Amino acid sequence: MNNKELFDALRMFEEEKDIPMDYMIDQIKKAIVIACKNYYGGNDNVVFNINPDRNVFDVKLVKDVVEEVYDPNFEITREDAEKINKRKIYSIGMKAEIPLDPKHLGRIAVASARNVIRQGIRAGEKGQSLIEFQSKLGEIVTAEIERIDPKSGAATIKIGKSTATLPKSEQLGCENIKDGDHVKVYIADVKESERGPHAIISRTHPGFVKRLFEQEVPEIFDGIVEIKSVSREAGSRTKIAVSSNNPDVDAIGACIGPKGQRVNSIVDELGGEKIDIIEYSDDPVKYISAALSPATVTKVEITDEETKSCKATVPDGQLSLAIGNKGQNARLAARLTGWRIDIRPESGFYGEDDDEDDDLILDEPQETIFENTEEETEEKTSENIEVQEESEE
Repeated sequence: MNNKELFDALRMFEEEKDIPMDYMIDQIKKAIVIACKNYYGGNDNVVFNINPDRNVFDVKLVKDVVEEVYDPNFEITREDAEKINKRKIYSIGMKAEIPLDPKHLGRIAVASARNVIRQGIRAGEKGQSLIEFQSKLGEIVTAEIERIDPKSGAATIKIGKSTATLPKSEQLGCENIKDGDHVKVYIADVKESERGPHAIISRTHPGFVKRLFEQEVPEIFDGIVEIKSVSREAGSRTKIAVSSNNPDVDAIGACIGPKGQRVNSIVDELGGEKIDIIEYSDDPVKYISAALSPATVTKVEITDEETKSCKATVPDGQLSLAIGNKGQNARLAARLTGWRIDIRPESGFYGEDDDEDDDLILDEPQETIFENTEEETEEKTSENIEVQEESEE
């Protein structure tokens, strides 16, 4: 069988769906074997001669050469075999290969073959999607918005040749994306399920901010400056702890960039989300003091190293600043450092409202910590950035 159209279709399918031709040929062979088994009473002894370069796809059913045929599905007489292949002389007991045209296998057999091919295509597409997502795991990719669900607000996005869903909960609340937009997204995780690979796509994940800094700050990309920890309340505020492996390089200054250009481009991507950049330190007292910026911390007392609990003292006039709006600053500091922080004013006196705020900061910290290293703290400020110089006693 010379079937140029078949191989042209397979080549086109390989180009559009990124499913290898060899894989699809295997699925077609599997489908033909099943069809032959159904049509020829269980005979699935099929041989193939396939040459894509020459557009050759030959299928032959193998039968036993016998003196008298009892089962025509499995047997053929010597005379009939020699009529089919006039160049060969058969003897009893030999195997004869009978050319087949898959189009003549019967309606039911052909329908079964189609189902097998369809299943193979779906499996191939899932496999390619899984490979594509896994290769981008933990990275930022640019995706095109194909459709916005008017009810849920979830966006169907296209990443390369695969599609995924960006839920409303993983979008920044301040942004208004629409069909046709191109947005940066973070592939947080890839899971396999019965319905195929499922990628967790996000713009709210702390890793999204980390990767944005890696893209914008050459010193981070080169490993001179390290991101040690990130805590984030997406759309509102992010705290990021950095350190420098080179004493001549200021980690905070490198992240801010000339006139704040580097960090401001990240702020723009995040829709105006505020970013606090602080210096990481192995000394928990220094680290916690810096993490509570923009408030000034006068004292940090470690109360329990095993449970990582501490008390931080701030001037009376900065208690609200240290706690933040609805406890946000304290929560982010706790997540950033991994310490449970109890914030106290120097006078030790709380107003009625302050008691409620204090309870907010005692939630268990949920840090996103990458590594540990030790560096000094320096003060840097820029638009949309608040960096507080540490106080040393």
